Amino acid sequence: MWDSELDRMNESKKGRPYSFPDSLLLVIGYMRAYFHLPHRQTEGIVKATGKSLPRHPSYGHICKRINNLKADFNSSTKTDDDDLMVAIDSTGSRVTHRGQWISDKWGVGNKRKRRGYIKIHVAVNTKTREVLALEVTDEKAHDGTMMRKLVKHILNAHQHNEKAKSVLADGAYDSNENFGFLNDERIKPVVKVKGNSVVSTKNSKARNGEVSHQTKDFLRWKRKRKYGHRWMAETVFSSIKRMFGEHVSSTRFQNMINEMVMKVSLYNLFTRLA
Repeated sequence: MWDSELDRMNESKKGRPYSFPDSLLLVIGYMRAYFHLPHRQTEGIVKATGKSLPRHPSYGHICKRINNLKADFNSSTKTDDDDLMVAIDSTGSRVTHRGQWISDKWGVGNKRKRRGYIKIHVAVNTKTREVLALEVTDEKAHDGTMMRKLVKHILNAHQHNEKAKSVLADGAYDSNENFGFLNDERIKPVVKVKGNSVVSTKNSKARNGEVSHQTKDFLRWKRKRKYGHRWMAETVFSSIKRMFGEHVSSTRFQNMINEMVMKVSLYNLFTRLA
């Protein structure tokens, strides 16, 4: 299997051929993410435990290949009916794991040297708790602008086996653009509108309908639309942070994205096996 996978990978490759298959680097990447290992420690553990491997990847191989690896986190489940309910939400993740002593001594916590955090936007299957779509942005990105990207990813990935029936989201996603987009895709918008919202000719028809129902009897709307299932996204965030920590170890933004994709891919794998 080792040689056959390398043959496929090197078939049309230009330059130096690959020495290690992607499947091996994926397992190493999962191990590093789960045990919070630096690359040097990862190299040592692979050498100590991988006695049966034909050869062992070096520190440089592990760094470069893991950062460039395309982990797949798409759902493997299929449904025969159109009852896929999707919850959308976001959370923050620190871009460093400095201790309080270092922050106080060197002033890295002040505003001038503050590194900020990244935002993780996810779309979750409320039945299986699997992450169906993921977007990683900087802290300045508004949550509402991410809905269309997440939903489009689901539609493209699952167009042949399942169709999203409804999308659940909080008030941060309340906009005419999002309501109109979901209506065009024939997806029921279960989005909490802002408290001062009123029915208006400036609103889309879909948003006016939700405003009317929510202002009339919010609790009834909440039960009927199953809005409470939106908290499944919070459950997923809690599971990922307890499993992998609340920070990313990468320093380059693209590597931060790849690291989060790796973690979500492993989380989905654990969820399917549970």
